[in-house]
Amino acid sequence: MKFLSILLFVLVSSNGMGQNNKSTMKSSNPLLCDVETGLCAIPGDSKNTATQPLIIGPKPVHILYFTDPICSSCWGIEPQLRRLKLEYGTQFDIEYRMGGLLPSWEVYNSGSISKPSDVAHHWDEVSLHYEMPIDGDVWLEDPLPSSYPPSIAFKAAQIQDEKKAILFLRRIREMVFLEKKNITKWEHLETAAKQVGLDTRKMKADYEGKAKELFQEDMALARSLNVRSFPTMIFSDADQQRLVLKGVRPYEQFEQTLLALFQEAKKNAYDTTPHALFAQYPTLTTKEFAVLAGVSGEQAESSLRGLYAQKKLEMFNTKNGVIWKRKD
Repeated sequence: MKFLSILLFVLVSSNGMGQNNKSTMKSSNPLLCDVETGLCAIPGDSKNTATQPLIIGPKPVHILYFTDPICSSCWGIEPQLRRLKLEYGTQFDIEYRMGGLLPSWEVYNSGSISKPSDVAHHWDEVSLHYEMPIDGDVWLEDPLPSSYPPSIAFKAAQIQDEKKAILFLRRIREMVFLEKKNITKWEHLETAAKQVGLDTRKMKADYEGKAKELFQEDMALARSLNVRSFPTMIFSDADQQRLVLKGVRPYEQFEQTLLALFQEAKKNAYDTTPHALFAQYPTLTTKEFAVLAGVSGEQAESSLRGLYAQKKLEMFNTKNGVIWKRKD
């Protein structure tokens, strides 16, 4: 029965998640993410993933992850993705690619979201739905004209160091979703780069040069694979078998997709104590801590507030939730 359930899930996933394709095309603006499917979609026709060969790393499974710095649904899957890395990180490689969610407001100026202020309320709704803190007021106070500058900055970070680039992406997401900072501005991108240990002088040079080409290559790859919504993850093995997982899904679907390609994958029993989790991830939302620690939201909140009272954690509070940071 377990094998049959995985097989049925795989068939749905590899076919573009079935009916989700229809629902994600409701809006003409990609910032109006569908909370039911958990997808932020670029307008246009969505087809099944193409079958061109993908480069596979040394691990049994390769995940090609198409995302965007201001994709609220991508922020929504952070708990599941972080848990997958802890439990199965030795079994897969993950390759981050930028999708180019918002070129400019001149491109998407129709539909239910036609100007930045329209996004504010939507982000607040998304925050409550995914239980991940997002403050939509950035769209009222200092709206972003595009998602391209932070995407290019991520590619510049990748040129230097892949691991630090992922930390950089996390940091700029915290800036825009929680701290209401316009991450198209170089001052914020530079601050984030410094905080994760990147060479800001080199990053600025790459940001103005090579990173732009790499960003265009990412979008070209997305088009060639018919990826028009985010988050999209393409799981592949050495035999070029692939499964597609789109949108915000329960953790079990991430796990089942991996196991469908590599049944021998061994789950790592990681340390779920607060000290160990914050050593692995310096910042955690309440939802992330609950998912990683395997406790309820109420238990997570109580535990984290206790650690804050003991001055072991810092707390950044928003109108839609809290993010916690270990004290160095």
